[in-house]
Amino acid sequence: MKNINNTCKIALVQAEPVMFNKSASLEKVLQYIDEAASQNSELIVFPELFIPGYPVGMNFGFSVGKRNEDGRKDWKRYYDASIVVGDTEFQKLSESAKKAGAYVSIGFSERDAVSGTLYNSNVIFEPDGSYKVHRKLKPTGSERVVWGDANKDYFPITETPWGPIGSMICWESYMPLARVALYQKGITIYISPNTNDNPEWQATIQHIAIEGKCFFVNADMIIRRSSYPSDLCEYDAISKLPEFVCRGGSCIIDPYGHYLTKPVWDEEKIIFAELDMNLVSACKMEHDAIGHYARPDVLELKVNDK
Repeated sequence: MKNINNTCKIALVQAEPVMFNKSASLEKVLQYIDEAASQNSELIVFPELFIPGYPVGMNFGFSVGKRNEDGRKDWKRYYDASIVVGDTEFQKLSESAKKAGAYVSIGFSERDAVSGTLYNSNVIFEPDGSYKVHRKLKPTGSERVVWGDANKDYFPITETPWGPIGSMICWESYMPLARVALYQKGITIYISPNTNDNPEWQATIQHIAIEGKCFFVNADMIIRRSSYPSDLCEYDAISKLPEFVCRGGSCIIDPYGHYLTKPVWDEEKIIFAELDMNLVSACKMEHDAIGHYARPDVLELKVNDK
């Protein structure tokens, strides 16, 4: 492992998206980046699909073998609120990261400029405004009727002063081989934009931090029933959801599996912390899943990057 900076000042943003509203969600992101930057944050992290929000509980008119026109209208509205990489909204995010002088990780619904297919994506901007985009490998459950499978750039990493960092979106972290693909690239900070507010997930993220000997950044959001536009065709079903559709639970786990910051529930908050990057190498004395605790003569992972 190369020499890395001893500390990383991180700002983990747990916030509520402005559902189905690209411009308002973008403005909220820009405000949070400014606020985090005012505290000298070096790494700023947002949740999954923060632009234009994760539509929990919606089915967009799909059932097995069928779909309806009202659902298609809601889907088109979400499609219009999704972001094309390189377009005006995307450039504003890039410029904001550059202004902040920080690395910024943001989950967004990506619309392919050529095919129009939507992808559940995460972008990591660098302080110079450059970026790498990761598309979710396998949308989970009914997500598959909205977003497509990733078709390129499967495990991008970003080189930082604290070592390589990368992201796994939500249930990608339940794909053991995908985790190993990131470990093999030497990641020190594992970013997980997600919408998991269940207790089992908290156990998962502690395990992954121990397994990968990395900091695990659990980036969740809060979503209220009132977040949804009342003129959605599917609003009758949405009105039956609980008040808090997603409660958050954002936190940071250290490489020993301990909470560096405790989970935050039911509120918008920027979680500020300082990561002791010395822990990443120190804890590998006894266990290194892709090094001295591996058996490459018995087990081997081959990744098809093409």
